[in-house]
Amino acid sequence: MKQVYVASYYGNGYSRFMKHRSISISHHVGQEIIEERLKIIQFLDEFGAIATKKAFNKSRSTIYLWKQKLKQANGRIAALAPGSRAPINKRKRSVHPFIEAFIIKYRTDHPGADKTTITPVLASACISACIKPVSESTVGRIIHDLKQKGRLPRSTRISINARTGNLVARERKKARQKQRRKGFRPQQPGDIVQMDTVAVFDAGIKRYIFTAIDMSTRFAFACTYPSNSSSNGSDFLKKFITVAPFPTVRIQTDNGGEFEKHFHKTCQDHGLVHFFTYPGHPQSNSCLERFNRTIQEQFVHWNLDYIDELDAFNRKMMEYLIWYNTEKPHRGINNLSPLRYYIDNFLTPSKKSNMLWTLTPH
Repeated sequence: MKQVYVASYYGNGYSRFMKHRSISISHHVGQEIIEERLKIIQFLDEFGAIATKKAFNKSRSTIYLWKQKLKQANGRIAALAPGSRAPINKRKRSVHPFIEAFIIKYRTDHPGADKTTITPVLASACISACIKPVSESTVGRIIHDLKQKGRLPRSTRISINARTGNLVARERKKARQKQRRKGFRPQQPGDIVQMDTVAVFDAGIKRYIFTAIDMSTRFAFACTYPSNSSSNGSDFLKKFITVAPFPTVRIQTDNGGEFEKHFHKTCQDHGLVHFFTYPGHPQSNSCLERFNRTIQEQFVHWNLDYIDELDAFNRKMMEYLIWYNTEKPHRGINNLSPLRYYIDNFLTPSKKSNMLWTLTPH
């Protein structure tokens, strides 16, 4: 978040700051609460504590506490965000020494044994020792805690170095936290571009069509590749950025391997936000799923004779996409073509040009 300081406004009240909204806190997770508290502070300065209590049900002491937080933070308004409500002293898991020792020994004797394997054996041992058995989920948490404390080795993979012939132990990398859209709605072209792949198999030949569609304008693009590798995904993303008539800001894909590694790095190199859909939830890419069906019904099934020649197939596909984006009416955008809808709704008159639009007006 951009650091915002209001120290210069503090002495003159908050009305001046509220008029200068160019200083944005739109990226702060507590934006709504911060703005509400600023509003209450301004109301107190103008109308007094009694009116503020009736209007917002906030006491004078609470509001002065907010002011004190601002002073201590040198006017940085992020200080008005609510603090963590997590307890200072968190409960620690209590594990019977017998259970802990059993899990350590069992995992040492049987490396990689998971909680499902250990639980029934542990339950029998606990009953024999007159100890209450623990559940499978508890065993999993104990294994996790022991790894964190270094009392259990982490999962490693043994491989052979092709150059030296030596055995190499490789620790499993921590899974990258994937970013989800979580209710974000596109407002402008390029806010969210959905991408996917369609596998085409005919006469023993398999091809992969990378597809993309902009949610705001329905502008679509596609290209066929011999495989669905992440390097081909990266190449397709670069092609889309080149041909799209608007800047691309966010990409949304499923969790396929073609959208990892090289593809994700290309997103980072171009400063694009990469959203992932939830597994088993194709509805998240509903616009693109419909386009995938359309391009198969209207183009792919009628041009399978070219599928073994990628260049010829892609040239035919470009002809289809030009028609799709410039002439084909779409019900979701008032029966306009994607480019016509983009020009009519998102371009200012000064930016409209015959270079972008060569068709006569409807």
